[in-house]
Amino acid sequence: GFCLYLLFITRQFSSLRATQSLAFTNVLRSVVPRRSLGHGPPMTKPMIQDRVMLVLRLYDKVDPEKLTEKSDFVKDFGLDSLDHVELVMAMEEEFNFEIPDVDSERFKTPADIIRYICDKYDVYD
Repeated sequence: GFCLYLLFITRQFSSLRATQSLAFTNVLRSVVPRRSLGHGPPMTKPMIQDRVMLVLRLYDKVDPEKLTEKSDFVKDFGLDSLDHVELVMAMEEEFNFEIPDVDSERFKTPADIIRYICDKYDVYD
């Protein structure tokens, strides 16, 4: 259903770079339901982990078979700074809040992203 459609949209736009990334984000905004910190059921760490890992698995430069929470984006997948920006934008869309550059620069692994989002939702182990 929806996940396959999102995968299709993601694959269609996966080769976009720099200025085209904004167009990709706008397309996602038109098909992905909006979420906010104050609406819906309370988030749990497993929910956040699942959503972060799904977004990462859908990214064409991340090998889903090799992806773990400890994977290093640069060392394990060779992601560059533009890839990093695209991933951060995808996370912003998924969780419906902006992530400042000063915070996103610390995202080296999926675990870093999960920890950051858990902090935003006040979800702790």
